[in-house]
Amino acid sequence: MNLSLIKRITYLVNTVILILVVGLMAFFYMCKAGFLVYFSIPTMLVYIIGYFLISKDKLYAYTIMVYSWLTLYMSITTICLGTDYGFHLYCLSMIPVIFISDYMAYQLRASRLNPVLISVLVGICYLLSTGYVKRVGPVYKSASLSKMFWQFNSLIVLCFLICYSYLLVSSIIDSEKKLRQAAHMDRLTGLYNRHYMIDKLDETNGSAGGAFLAMIDIDKFKSINDEFGHNAGDFVLEKLAEIMRNECGKDIISRWGGEEFLFLGRADGEDVIGYARDRMENLRRKVEETPLEYNDKIINVTITIGLAEGVEGQSVDKWVQIADNNLYIGKNSGRNKVV
Repeated sequence: MNLSLIKRITYLVNTVILILVVGLMAFFYMCKAGFLVYFSIPTMLVYIIGYFLISKDKLYAYTIMVYSWLTLYMSITTICLGTDYGFHLYCLSMIPVIFISDYMAYQLRASRLNPVLISVLVGICYLLSTGYVKRVGPVYKSASLSKMFWQFNSLIVLCFLICYSYLLVSSIIDSEKKLRQAAHMDRLTGLYNRHYMIDKLDETNGSAGGAFLAMIDIDKFKSINDEFGHNAGDFVLEKLAEIMRNECGKDIISRWGGEEFLFLGRADGEDVIGYARDRMENLRRKVEETPLEYNDKIINVTITIGLAEGVEGQSVDKWVQIADNNLYIGKNSGRNKVV
């Protein structure tokens, strides 16, 4: 969840609350609750100031201001009208929302609130205001429209809780996805990393029939680094990853380490090695025929590939070792070939 989205949501919430305050001001006037009518004027001013704070990215100051005033507003309306109207319910809804707001602040790396302290203060205000009403009674005795307002305030509180809970869960799920992606992806190439591939190999091992591994290595990669620089080497790795994704995107490709890549595919048909050899030969040829331009210099890249067919009951280590052995046979017999 980014700052722009948080600001849009905050603008919307601020507008909704401001509209509610204006509507409640009219209701207080109908109920002849003069003090609450006048108290609504500074309340509206608070939310008007809120627009300025949001626009300046001062969300911490906005949250503190709104929470302080909301707590005061709900306590006073409860004391004036009693608990039959349901204004005290807003205090209860503010407690989970403040924890959600703290999580959002953490995600944005912004100044964080103290949700426990704020919750305790809100809870104290709730107990004092409702306790006063139970002991002394409301300032204004009118019960006009109390049932309707109880239902209305309950609906608003539920809507806030549902919306903020949805935002929280969505944000957590999004964060989990990003963490998993970061844990599984190689940062430079955007391919899967070695840990992810090992997990996939472990899953495949029980049904290795039809599967094959291809160990891919860039020929004379050290010479590329020495001649063009390490940034050029990184450029070659990125471009090779791009070619592999385009040629073999439906299968699993990982950066195995350094300039080595491991490809896990599944054959269509019974001739697994024949199918795998044809696909890898197409990839090898594509790399060879694609000159890479870096800083106005052309880098010609070739790859050597070692293949190994999956066998039922064979260990993952043995499977990888066979592909690796075939790769080195290719490296020691001229390079730029599929073995």
